[in-house]
Amino acid sequence: MKRFSVLHAIIKKELKSYFNSPIAYIVITIFLVFTGFFFFKDFFYFNQAEMRNLFQLMPLMLCFVIPAVTMKLLSEERHSGSFEILLTLPVSTQDIALGKFLAGTIFSLIMISPTLLYLITLMFLGSPDFGPIIGGYLGIIFLAAAYTSIGILASSFTKNQIISFISAWAACFFLWLLDKMVVFFPSKLGFISYFGTDYHFQNISKGLIDSRDIIYFVSICVLSLMFTVKAIEERR
Repeated sequence: MKRFSVLHAIIKKELKSYFNSPIAYIVITIFLVFTGFFFFKDFFYFNQAEMRNLFQLMPLMLCFVIPAVTMKLLSEERHSGSFEILLTLPVSTQDIALGKFLAGTIFSLIMISPTLLYLITLMFLGSPDFGPIIGGYLGIIFLAAAYTSIGILASSFTKNQIISFISAWAACFFLWLLDKMVVFFPSKLGFISYFGTDYHFQNISKGLIDSRDIIYFVSICVLSLMFTVKAIEERR
């Protein structure tokens, strides 16, 4: 119960910090402008009442957006000096990492949630296939959580938010690009594609829920948070 209260306090603090900053609204606006453009482009120009192309674009778009969301979670605390104060409180490093991870993930899902309006539009004007749509949103949840954990890890290593953003973006972009680079490798190295986020996301977005894809995203979150905890403990 005490741990839940601690996590709730950290999440509440971080979400309040997000919405008290203009950066949150800028990131949300940019994200919705781009997603809206690509959705309605297909809808009006090509008369396609579906979200498949939007889901295909989402992993690349989140590579840029989520690092902007997570870049301040630990970097700002280290830069302002409040990180040392935080470490003196009766809060475990695991709670700090997990609380900030949950706050970043929740904010990312809040940012993504307005895209449900696109689904409502399809329901009124077309006959969408709900299997791939449900799979697509489930994949987005796992992808957002994985990218958030990577972003927090990058944020734990530096006081500079720009460096944090670039590091997280580079890691997320590399994982997105990985399965696309396989064509340049010998066939015996084809297994490398299994380490790419887009490979597993596209599987889930087709409505094919495979435990291997879920384990992949959960593993990224767990490993990133473990290294984040280690980085925080070194500061303690």
